[in-house]
Amino acid sequence: QLQASGGGLVQAGGSLRLSCAFSGRTFSSNVVGWFRQAPGKEREFVAGSSWGGSRTAYADSVKGRFTISRDSARNTVYLQMNSLKPEDTAVYYCAARRTDFISRSPWGYDYWGQGTQVTVSS
Repeated sequence: QLQASGGGLVQAGGSLRLSCAFSGRTFSSNVVGWFRQAPGKEREFVAGSSWGGSRTAYADSVKGRFTISRDSARNTVYLQMNSLKPEDTAVYYCAARRTDFISRSPWGYDYWGQGTQVTVSS
């Protein structure tokens, strides 16, 4: 199971850190990813990482502002979000896939957390 948390309301320019806690199985060989979905829009890729952290990928819209990382001892993946913009407002989801390739498509992921709301005010 995946449990996302850390969302909230923040002013533009602020920061939030999202957490995704993994439990119930071993994800040591899986890619983990963060996606987001704004009202009326499709779910989009935000960031992805191999479980070991050696490979990462980011959407162009968040590159340089967001950082994905993991704490293997805590079985937790983080998304540090800095310099937040109103257009970052969305429900954020963490996900994992069984293969070792970072997919940018939500269809490529096998396990999903429940989502956490991020709202950035202008």
